Amino acid sequence: MTEQGPPMHAYPSISTVLPAYNEEAVIATTVRRTAAALAALGITDFEILVIDDGSSDATAARASSAENPGTRVRVVSHPRNRGYGAALRTGFDAATRDAVFLMDSDGQFDPNEISRLLALYGPDRVICGYRIRRRDTWVRRFYHRAFFGLVRLGFGPTARDVNCAFKLFPRAVGQGLHADGALVSTELLVRARRSGYGLMNVGVHHYPRTTGRATGADVGVVMRAFRELWELRNDPAMLDGLEPPA
Repeated sequence: MTEQGPPMHAYPSISTVLPAYNEEAVIATTVRRTAAALAALGITDFEILVIDDGSSDATAARASSAENPGTRVRVVSHPRNRGYGAALRTGFDAATRDAVFLMDSDGQFDPNEISRLLALYGPDRVICGYRIRRRDTWVRRFYHRAFFGLVRLGFGPTARDVNCAFKLFPRAVGQGLHADGALVSTELLVRARRSGYGLMNVGVHHYPRTTGRATGADVGVVMRAFRELWELRNDPAMLDGLEPPA
């Protein structure tokens, strides 16, 4: 396949989903940088959805304050913290544009690198960023390798970096998911592959977190991921419901 970008008019309309939990220090900057990145590419039909997953700080208010003329920002708040997967499912279900751009809101990704994903995007594929160099603790890297070793054994190959929160895919791909925790990315990719969508990998840069606290290595988060993996492995019907690409 030739890796060339589509002409400007071929870019899809985009719903950006930014999951956020206690990210008051960085969320407004992330929203503004994301809007600027999309506008710089000439994309005028986009929205930014900030999913406040029960934050105890001013995340929702700071996100709302970042809205500028011509930039549509919607903040959807969970009354309590429900988990990463639940936040993504809320965002994917609320999306109204042709494609969904998923990016974590903690400042560890550069939204300008969506151009790398758009260069390969099509309505029949999921474009998966992978972290060229992970800037996480060794504990998180250890859990990641152990967990996704099990994922490959149970479901076969998916993406190079399954949990990288920098993805672009047709809106339908994100509908009807079940996971409330970190397994949501695995569920999305395995279901998409089984339904006939192509999975493509693109390297993106990963930056150290400078504010807030990462929760991915918390014992409760890890245990939930393993429980959801077990449930998914034993109930393959959870992977049904996605129509093949046209």
